[in-house]
Amino acid sequence: MRSYGPERIHNIGIFGHLGSGKTTLAEAMLMTAHAIPRMGRVEDGSTQSDYDPDEHRRGMSVSLSVLPLEWHDDKVNLIDTPGFADFAADMAAAMRVIDGAVIVLDASAGVEVGTELVWDLAVQNKVPRLLFVNKLDRENANFFQTIEQAQQVLDAAVIPMQIPIGAGKEFKGIISLRQQRAWLVSPEHDGSFIEADVPAELDAMMHEWRTALIDKIAATNDDLIERYLEGGEDALTREELLLGLRTGIADGTIVPVFCGSALEVAGIQQLLNGIVDSIPSAARRAIHATDGATDEPLALSPAPDAPVSALVFKTVSDTYGKTSLFRVFSGTVQANTPLTNSRVAKDERIGHVYSVRGKEQTDVEAVGPGDIGLLTKLAETMTNDTLCSHGQMIKLAPIKFPAAAFIATVKPHSRSDLDKLGNALGRMIEEDPSLTTSRDAQTGEVLLAGLSEGHLQIIADRMKRKFDVSIDIDLPRIPYREAIRGKAEAQYRHKKQTGGAGQFADVTLRVEPLEHDPEREDSLEFVNEVVGGVISRGFMPAIEKGVREAMAEGLLSGSPISDVRVAVFDGKEHPVDSKEIAFKTAGKEAFRLAAHKAGVVIMEPIYTMEIVVPEQYAGDIMSDMSTRRGRVMGMMPTGSGKTAITAQAPLAEIQRYATDLRALTQARGRFSIAFSSYEPIPAHLVDAVIEAHKKELEEAQAH
Repeated sequence: MRSYGPERIHNIGIFGHLGSGKTTLAEAMLMTAHAIPRMGRVEDGSTQSDYDPDEHRRGMSVSLSVLPLEWHDDKVNLIDTPGFADFAADMAAAMRVIDGAVIVLDASAGVEVGTELVWDLAVQNKVPRLLFVNKLDRENANFFQTIEQAQQVLDAAVIPMQIPIGAGKEFKGIISLRQQRAWLVSPEHDGSFIEADVPAELDAMMHEWRTALIDKIAATNDDLIERYLEGGEDALTREELLLGLRTGIADGTIVPVFCGSALEVAGIQQLLNGIVDSIPSAARRAIHATDGATDEPLALSPAPDAPVSALVFKTVSDTYGKTSLFRVFSGTVQANTPLTNSRVAKDERIGHVYSVRGKEQTDVEAVGPGDIGLLTKLAETMTNDTLCSHGQMIKLAPIKFPAAAFIATVKPHSRSDLDKLGNALGRMIEEDPSLTTSRDAQTGEVLLAGLSEGHLQIIADRMKRKFDVSIDIDLPRIPYREAIRGKAEAQYRHKKQTGGAGQFADVTLRVEPLEHDPEREDSLEFVNEVVGGVISRGFMPAIEKGVREAMAEGLLSGSPISDVRVAVFDGKEHPVDSKEIAFKTAGKEAFRLAAHKAGVVIMEPIYTMEIVVPEQYAGDIMSDMSTRRGRVMGMMPTGSGKTAITAQAPLAEIQRYATDLRALTQARGRFSIAFSSYEPIPAHLVDAVIEAHKKELEEAQAH
């Protein structure tokens, strides 16, 4: 494949709901452009993009794939993306590096959940869009109903560039509204077409939709709309209409609709023509970058001789190492030329540079501005890092990955799995930055957060296949806390005589609750109020240590006690038998006695939730929240028929909310959570928490 300048490169993401035909469309486009001799089949695992064993087993895309082709005098880098919400990280990565998006709709299903998801992503990333209504040869296909639904659910900017001739078994071809010509499906289904006049029975419909299209185009420019209103369609030249169309697509006021059948290779040439003619090239993509040293904005040019800035948008890891997909925004990435990773301010040794098509890698001398390439064996570089010219500190705007919505505990099967767990989790996060891992300081559990329960189960399967690490994914324990209700005093004397040296310590202390302060690092305020030297100052650390042990063990649920002020104000010691161990024991038991007197309450974590759902589900969400002991804090319409609900709920009630929200909203809702505070659990739930703790202790003793 020859080299292309950024003005001739188009990076195009293919998005859509699971099963809309994205991968088949990519195959049809590759074959039409003669990049491959024949189309592969998703069912056979023979497509260019679905080469991962997980994809073969599941029969769907689980990772993005780059598929370059040449069309006329341009290069089109297709990025085929997963259609399942559990892999939204790859959708987000693709959105950051593309110049335009093709959103695929099933003509028999219309706008589906995945359609809305990728549409919102494209709007957030300000990516020009076009729609491709696929599967017009399928039974129950209805192009015009799909258009109406898209205009209502997505945006009124949606407007056909083509209309179909027939549908289902009667699908015969498409009509171009701009050219007022028909293309009939070739009997050989090889991507060729038979140009013909528009069927007489569809002439009136064509003119109706053509007028609607020209209305949209003329509205992109004050001069155009003025001349159009005065002189009609004839007052505008073909070039002016094309320029207006490009302007409307670039700013989102026009979302053109193409149509056809990927399986029948119908309408594919016209789609490729539309991409090259209408979607802005890589040369027109704005470069959002800052100086890594000063955070000041940088003006970069997509020129071959400009300073290099390349964003790594996908990392693939396995036991042999890792590969890094990148897009060059400025300058040229050349083989055997070191680049600087601006995040860590270190140079990366660059050996071979590759172009890539699916799993195939081809050695190249360089990758220029606007193009996509692949590097191997980068030591420091991860997804979202910027590679730049040696000595430069350029930082490109990062990918905005979706926030985690489901947290699980990771339980390795064996000691061997435990030993390899940390490395395997790190490599998985390199591949999928929507994952995060942590260790719960209270329970000691290893936690893994992702987009859903199914998402984490797929990660577990992948860890087993790639790194031979077997884990179970389960709900983590709720990190309850305990707190004291009031103020109380207690005295404890520890006396032990064993025939030799004895132990003696007497401690009197006072406990009282502290107001919770998230800025305070220590949950214990320990004070020495002893006067007269009845307890030597040297024994105070031992008493404090005993108090901390008692706080860590808790009194009711095995959860730590927090936010306490402890003042030691009296006691006794023995000149021979008093030792640190004795005062540690006395301090621990005195604290326990005082805490019991003060009263202990079990506290549970409360999380703030931001839930965005179509407005018709808002009532169901609020009703459901009340069953989870939650409280709705506010509601606000967000536009596009959606409502944002702010609520607070106990963690114990929302651990599987990612799964439940999908069921409540037909997968059309999304949410994020953030820790808010600890609150006392209701009285009727206290016994259940205590019993669960007792059962854990019994099981631990049994083992």
